[in-house]
Amino acid sequence: MALDLFAGIPVTEYAAALKWYERLLGSPPTFVASDTEAVWELAEHRFVFIEQRPERAGYAMHTIFVDDLDAFVAQIAERGLAPAERETYSNGVRKTTYRDPDGNEIGFGGAPV
Repeated sequence: MALDLFAGIPVTEYAAALKWYERLLGSPPTFVASDTEAVWELAEHRFVFIEQRPERAGYAMHTIFVDDLDAFVAQIAERGLAPAERETYSNGVRKTTYRDPDGNEIGFGGAPV
């Protein structure tokens, strides 16, 4: 069975969120679905999107695992964003969490070092 994943993030102000997510993800959106929705393809058939929906903004919680967490976080820092939290779980898995202007949590996880 073929499967595509679209993980949505409701935001209050589309234009401001678009700029923030471009900094976080390091690129403009893969495509713009409408004048209030933008989509990034993170990997084949795996997408994250922002959509202006102020009544629901601030409640998203997504975690994306990457091959090299330290390098990924360093690249985000070069674009001017700092994580809100850093955690290491008892099994050594690490997670770095960012919060957008609405409080949505976007975490990046990595294997133990």
